[in-house]
Amino acid sequence: MANIRRSRGYGFEHTLVQKFNRTRWDARRLGGSSTNLPDIVAVNNVHSILLSIEAKSGTSDNLYVPSDQIERCIQIKKMFGVYRTSHAILAFKFMRKKRVLQNGEKTYIKRKLQEYYKIADKYAGPSPPNIRCTYDGKTYEIRGDKTRKCHLVDYHMPFQSQR
Repeated sequence: MANIRRSRGYGFEHTLVQKFNRTRWDARRLGGSSTNLPDIVAVNNVHSILLSIEAKSGTSDNLYVPSDQIERCIQIKKMFGVYRTSHAILAFKFMRKKRVLQNGEKTYIKRKLQEYYKIADKYAGPSPPNIRCTYDGKTYEIRGDKTRKCHLVDYHMPFQSQR
């Protein structure tokens, strides 16, 4: 199961990098948590923009980003202060299949693929919370046993069509 989750995450990251690189951006996968870095760094040197991205994908209705991974994105954003614009981005992909438990067995039902890109810059201070994103795009801060809604601004990726 861990290998399936890992390959799903790698697939999402790889696809994001390819989408960026088809535009006027340069993007690279950095290896994520195993290297103590964000999953992806993308830059647009023409417009002086840097994005430090943590990507999550899954088959449930909730995806989580641990606080230490948010912190890594913020650190990279701060490290490259020469860019006029920089953001820590949380990227969420909810797969077309939703995993459910029926009669004690795991099974999958079809649903619409959803992707959300949220700006997490407001967590640049000490000890960011864990973040939960729901299938409908709502985000929540989790600190200890307390959960509260937070309003992370959507980021329009350069490869997204206009809505």
